[in-house]
Amino acid sequence: MVDNQLRANKVVDEALLAVMGRLPRELFVPLHLRGIAYVDEDLPLGNARYLIEPMVLARLIQAAELKPGDKVLDIGAATGYSTAVLGSLAASVVALESDPRLAERARANLSELAIANATVTTGPLEAGHAALGPYDVVLIGGAVERLPRAVVDQLSHGGRLVTVMRRRDRVGEAVLHRRSPAAEIALFDAATPVMPGFVAEPSFVF
Repeated sequence: MVDNQLRANKVVDEALLAVMGRLPRELFVPLHLRGIAYVDEDLPLGNARYLIEPMVLARLIQAAELKPGDKVLDIGAATGYSTAVLGSLAASVVALESDPRLAERARANLSELAIANATVTTGPLEAGHAALGPYDVVLIGGAVERLPRAVVDQLSHGGRLVTVMRRRDRVGEAVLHRRSPAAEIALFDAATPVMPGFVAEPSFVF
């Protein structure tokens, strides 16, 4: 995975590569998918949720330019894989999950790996988790059709948000959103599925 998917696709952060090389990705998928845990595609976790492909996750995290002292909000943490990666690189991670079943699995996985600087909490993903903010980095672990203001407002001054945008009739595009000064930078194309809670309101054309 590290050599064929990550290094081959512009992931050059050696600390990130080392973390993703040692974490057991198979721990974070259902038993029947463990044989394909490292393939370069999104793996279904149920209820329209996915473990996003390794290359997309790695490039998003690399673009966020994590620092050892950063506080991170991981939105849509699912079974905790992205949280485990982030927790190995940053000071602390708040893992937000809307599905109690997935959240419980994430807690168990993080405990098994002795990742003690991550807190798993449940709630609506599109609301973020302001109580423990602000955050230096926000990762949304799925594609979004809209970026809620409530989430953007939880970024610290100079904070960075990374996700995949799925705008109408266009291919998904990974983006880096910076706050203060505000800027959005297109990174690369990605076919990541849209995460529940981040679907745009329907509009009508007359």
